[in-house]
Amino acid sequence: MRLGETYKSLDVDELRHCRTGAALASISQANAGLARRDLLRTRDAREALRRHTCAERIAICAEAGELFMHGDVPLDDGHMQSPQAYVEMLSATTGLPHTLCRRNMQKIFTVLSGMDAILAGLTRGLDLQVIDEGIGEQAGVPVSFMAEADHLAVVLPNNSPGVNSIWLPAVALKIPVLIKPGGEEPWTPWRIIQSLIVAGFPREGLGFYPTDHEGANTLLRAAGKAMIFGDDQTVQRYANDPCVQVHGPGRSKVIIGADEIERWRDYIDVLVASVADNSGRSCINASTIIVPSHADEIADALARRLANITPRPANDDEAALAGFNSPQMAAYIDEAIDEALREDGVVDVSAKYRAGPRRAEYDGGYYLLPTVVRCESFDQPLANTEFMFPFVAVVQVDQELIVDTIGPSLAVTVISDDALLLEALMLYPGVDRLNIGAIPTSHVEWNQPHEGNLFDWLYKRRAIQRVPA
Repeated sequence: MRLGETYKSLDVDELRHCRTGAALASISQANAGLARRDLLRTRDAREALRRHTCAERIAICAEAGELFMHGDVPLDDGHMQSPQAYVEMLSATTGLPHTLCRRNMQKIFTVLSGMDAILAGLTRGLDLQVIDEGIGEQAGVPVSFMAEADHLAVVLPNNSPGVNSIWLPAVALKIPVLIKPGGEEPWTPWRIIQSLIVAGFPREGLGFYPTDHEGANTLLRAAGKAMIFGDDQTVQRYANDPCVQVHGPGRSKVIIGADEIERWRDYIDVLVASVADNSGRSCINASTIIVPSHADEIADALARRLANITPRPANDDEAALAGFNSPQMAAYIDEAIDEALREDGVVDVSAKYRAGPRRAEYDGGYYLLPTVVRCESFDQPLANTEFMFPFVAVVQVDQELIVDTIGPSLAVTVISDDALLLEALMLYPGVDRLNIGAIPTSHVEWNQPHEGNLFDWLYKRRAIQRVPA
């Protein structure tokens, strides 16, 4: 979709079933030149978006949320896609079971339907008429904000549909959005776009560009503002680009303080949810648990609980483990873990609770079974490594050294009332989302910025003075 206009190219890619290999759909590919030409037209798209107030856009988002969650929306060539058909296609190309597809749908519905509360959080309660009119007041002081770009380019991953919720506030903030979908997961951004259009959002404010690495790089480098999701290798190329907001591995963590560690059994459910929600595919899933003592017992208890999460049929209501759409990727991760386990001081605690190897094949799909490792030192690579399945390292660290040890972490849950530990974490700039108390790292309140503040990213506050009326 080239700024609202559907486009079929001669270059197409096939989407295949990750279990059977059957061809499911073909998707037109946009080359870098086509993307570059369209980027020159985004100012006109921005003008079209400015004709509606933010309040009108919030209402459109709410209606789009209902359509996305419950309605039939256009797919292509006059075909409509039902919610169930969307879930089945999403599962077929990504390996997510239907249960997790629906939970991710709910995340997106929550953001679209609650856009007013989310914008209140992002703007710190700003009267959105200030965005409409360019000038207003906040706390009795004149304020003005200007958009720093004519559009936002977003390069999406394949790992989880829920990441689409992060760019959604841009549409309510009157910023055109150009999406490069993941190669195996075009379904979610396309369904969002179609839902918005049916709800009344200006078509020209939305772009959908399946493309190769060159095309994605063009979208990122030529955009006024851009956002990319990916692994370390992907995001490192853009880490120093001031126009690109990078969303890489989260390396999220759970910390249990010395004052609560004797009650660790009371928090095992929080640990399980932090590690295994969304099949461990989110950057806010815990990849490390840090404790001042009882590390061996905690690792053993957690491994025993996670061993209950096994492959099931995609449509099983109890399914909680996602497969991989590439057997090569599953094998690569499995081999990387086994290589790291050859180091002294690292033990795969889950091995004794598995009936077979970590890498498993089930019903034509490829899986990695949940894995808990016990690391004697935080210096060992697996102590702070994130993988795209339920994987966690348990590390014992003296409490006074925890903040100096953890490194950058997207989400941190700290279960403690120790004033010194809490103060140290509050002052530490490497934590983006801090949960104080028994809150899983995977729990999100959407009125809090996920990683960075999208409003601050897209809008700049200007000083303003005018002669009183």
